[in-house]
Amino acid sequence: MIYWFTGASTQAVTTGAYRAVEFIKANIRLEGTTRASVSDSKRVVAICTQYAQKGMFNIFLTVFFATLAFAFFEPYYFIGYLISIALFGLYQAIFMATPVAPGTMPRKSSRPNEAERHAAPRRHGGRDTVGDPFKDTSSVAMNPIIKFTTLFGLLAVELAVSLTAERGATLSLVLAGAFLVIALTFVWRSFYAMRIEHAVRPEAKPARVQVR
Repeated sequence: MIYWFTGASTQAVTTGAYRAVEFIKANIRLEGTTRASVSDSKRVVAICTQYAQKGMFNIFLTVFFATLAFAFFEPYYFIGYLISIALFGLYQAIFMATPVAPGTMPRKSSRPNEAERHAAPRRHGGRDTVGDPFKDTSSVAMNPIIKFTTLFGLLAVELAVSLTAERGATLSLVLAGAFLVIALTFVWRSFYAMRIEHAVRPEAKPARVQVR
């Protein structure tokens, strides 16, 4: 669950950023001194917000129904689940909160050469590509996910135990299976439904050469 959440949140941000870049390339001229219009700037913000909300919606419903499924399956199984997400979440958060440090321009001389000037932005860009989704997207949101799962799960376990005592274990298992199917549906939506589809252009046919 921890690693799924990491990938799903990063996927939502990546897709939103890609769509924003697509819009900028198609509608905003970056060359020269002409600035983007206010409407175009608002459209870029709206694209990023749209994909962030869509990703958050899928993630919340997955966590919600997965918590219900595990709680209704077996109370002791759910206790192990809580311990596991706390343990793996701790190490994953530490890992994602310490991304690659930005590359600094070597100071071999007071005047860096052309290769050194071009290498520094590439190192800095690589840090942003890896570091920002880690420390600004997934790691900071992992603590609320674990807290919500713990608090809501305790209520769900109490309900599941009461239902099992009144109606038997069969109904609880059926509900657990139904909740798990719903959770897996939103897992699919968080990855495959958020994929970046590339338009495949037909390759140009080679011109025929007539030999005389």
